[in-house]
Amino acid sequence: MWWLLVPVAYLLGTFPSARLVAGASGINIREVGSGNPGASNVARVLGWRRGIWVFVFDAAKGAVAAGVGLMAGGRPGGYVLGAAAIIGHVFPIWNRLRGGKGVATGAGVFAVLSPIVFSVLGVVWYVVYRLSRKASLASITIVVLAPVGVGIVRQELWEVAATIALSALVMARHLGNIKRLVTRREHAIT
Repeated sequence: MWWLLVPVAYLLGTFPSARLVAGASGINIREVGSGNPGASNVARVLGWRRGIWVFVFDAAKGAVAAGVGLMAGGRPGGYVLGAAAIIGHVFPIWNRLRGGKGVATGAGVFAVLSPIVFSVLGVVWYVVYRLSRKASLASITIVVLAPVGVGIVRQELWEVAATIALSALVMARHLGNIKRLVTRREHAIT
């Protein structure tokens, strides 16, 4: 029966955190910086405080969806509803399927489903960011490491496979960043 909540989780994922936070400052986040409606672009354009708010709101979308899924359908429910929220964030129906990259929403999902992995990857993200000043490199690093962490902590093959699938979606949204990193044209956040 919890499967009926999938469309609700998707719609929750479409909540436009970055557009609302930037819009409160009179900025259309789609028209500035990288044009991506995510925490990193808001931080780059409007400063870390507003970027952190976007991260918190986007992570909350994933955490709420995964938490409801966990209560209603156990771990499979948490993964399915968490994935629906990430897909809603990345492909929002209200914005012609052009959304964010899914890192913060995915972080919220893993904060609920695997808090140890979330905590360790949060530290890894911070260290990589501090060394490189590139949020995209830090994000790509944790996306690659997430399935490894789930495999070590949970040791459930289906959970590792589900994490690989979610990581692949988020990684696909970072292909432009990867190209810019390779050619040394990626933007830094100061």
